[in-house]
Amino acid sequence: MADEILTVAEVALLLKVAEKTVYTMAQNAELPCFKVRGQWRFRRQDLDTWMAAQVAGAVGPEQAAPKGKSPAKKGGRR
Repeated sequence: MADEILTVAEVALLLKVAEKTVYTMAQNAELPCFKVRGQWRFRRQDLDTWMAAQVAGAVGPEQAAPKGKSPAKKGGRR
């Protein structure tokens, strides 16, 4: 279906998180969503775009460090 609409439970399964996490992310506008008579709904296409952006924006410490330099280590003195 081109314009599939998902519920909180379906999004939780898709993202492999708890339903409460989906509710919290929706309330904080961390996920693309809208309400229908007080219930959160999510367009699958919007979620696919959001997930791709999350993956593209994820940068690990080894990627963030300039070439030839290792990332700074956290912790106290030796």
